[in-house]
Amino acid sequence: MKLVVVSAGLSSPSSTRLLADRLAAATLAAAGPARRDLQVQVVEVRDLATEIAQHLTAGFPPARLAAALDAVAAADALIAVTPVFAGSYSGLFKSFFDLLDKDALTGTPVLLGATGGTARHSLVTEHALRPLFSYLRALVLPTAVYAASEDWGEDGLAGRITRAGTELARSLPAATTPDVDTTAAVAAPRSPTGAITSLPPTTAATLTPFAERLAALRVD
Repeated sequence: MKLVVVSAGLSSPSSTRLLADRLAAATLAAAGPARRDLQVQVVEVRDLATEIAQHLTAGFPPARLAAALDAVAAADALIAVTPVFAGSYSGLFKSFFDLLDKDALTGTPVLLGATGGTARHSLVTEHALRPLFSYLRALVLPTAVYAASEDWGEDGLAGRITRAGTELARSLPAATTPDVDTTAAVAAPRSPTGAITSLPPTTAATLTPFAERLAALRVD
C-alpha cells in the first residue's frame, strides 16, 4: 500500500513541504497499526524542474521524472500540496500534473493542500485545485487544508490537518490478510425470506413473520 506525497514548494525548507509532511503524518496516525503496510513516498517537484521543462519541449521524460510520474500513477492514495502564486497553484505544480496520463488518477483518493502568505487565498483549494483533480477523475476528499503564514502554531490548523488525514486514512483500500476467508465479513446477513437485514443470520432466523403476528391479533 503506497501513499505518495507531491510537494511543489520552491524553497528548502518550505512551508509547503512542512504542510505535506504533517498531512502525511496525520494520515499514518489515523491509519494506525492496522496499516503497517502503508508506505510513504515524497515527490519534490522543485527537484524535477529541469526534467519537466525537457519533457514539455522534447516529449520524452528523463528517467527521474518518469519514475516520479509512475509513482503517482501507481499510488493507492495521494497528497498534493502547492504554494499559491497569483491566486492559484504554481506553474511548476500544474506542469507536473499536465504530464500525468489523464486516466492515471481515476478513482484515487486525493487530499489537497496549499500554502500562502495571507488568508485571502484560502479558497484556492476550492476554485483551483479541486476542479483540476476532479477533471483527472480523482476522488477528492471533502476537507482540503490551506495554511497561511499566521496559521502555523494555531490549534485550528492542527485540527484541520487531523481531520483531513483521518478522511484520507478512511478512504484507503481495505487491508487484505493472506489465507483468511473474508466472505463472512463482506456478505450482508439475510432474513429467512432472503431480504437483507442488519441482524445476524442466527437472530434473523428466529424472527416471526409479520403476517403471523397480524393473524395472532385477529378477534374471532
